[in-house]
Amino acid sequence: MKPVPPSPVVLVTGAARRLGREIALALAAGGWRVAVHYRSSEQDAIKTVADCAKLAGAAAHFRADLSDETEVQGLLPQVIAHFGQIDAVVNNASTFEHDNAASFGFAAFEKHMRSNTGAAIVLAQALHAHALARQATGAVAGQTGRFAVINLLDQKLWNPNPDFFSYTLSKAALEAANTLLAMALAPQVRVVGVAPGLTLTSHLLSDEKFEALHKLSPLGRSSSAADVAATVKFALENSSITGTTLLVDGGQHLMKFERDFSLM
Repeated sequence: MKPVPPSPVVLVTGAARRLGREIALALAAGGWRVAVHYRSSEQDAIKTVADCAKLAGAAAHFRADLSDETEVQGLLPQVIAHFGQIDAVVNNASTFEHDNAASFGFAAFEKHMRSNTGAAIVLAQALHAHALARQATGAVAGQTGRFAVINLLDQKLWNPNPDFFSYTLSKAALEAANTLLAMALAPQVRVVGVAPGLTLTSHLLSDEKFEALHKLSPLGRSSSAADVAATVKFALENSSITGTTLLVDGGQHLMKFERDFSLM
């Protein structure tokens, strides 16, 4: 009898809470083994791991500060040491702090670029090296498209406004990196963007304001966490998609917003 290969392993950054947690749970339910990354929310990460296990998905939590290049470089080796392999990375974690053209400064810009853009590229680089190593052993022979990086972007890249200036620049750079990495890391690694619309509320929005803004789209509703998680899973498992972005926003990118949702 032919041995059954182990389930694939995915690292989801920022998976302790909010959207990252929903992505981790959806992938665990789909049979993925999940590496739950966190920076400071350890108890939430432990809960996410436990909830993934209830869905028949093996999981473990791993801490790293994504603004620290050395810690980012050490993240995939930790995951590989625990699970024996890594097959995909979902770059979900983001720094999201307000600035604008008037308040822009190097410190805020660098903070966003390091954690939102640089970390995602370094993790993609590490996944590619791991894919090459496994390919050299013949462990994944003939499995084109198996390895993938999913970068969480933002509909506002297609519907720009000048709020959250450094955050937007960091996501625009990551969107450009999608194309560059898809070219540079092929054929071993696919690179796909997923761009949600307004998905979850925050301390900046009341429940009533969130509900009203969530309806501002051609379809009458923006993305839910389940919508985004399902799209990430689809992008991970469709071996023909690379170098593009899937917008999951109810069409919000087709509407002009003069301000960021949180400031409307």
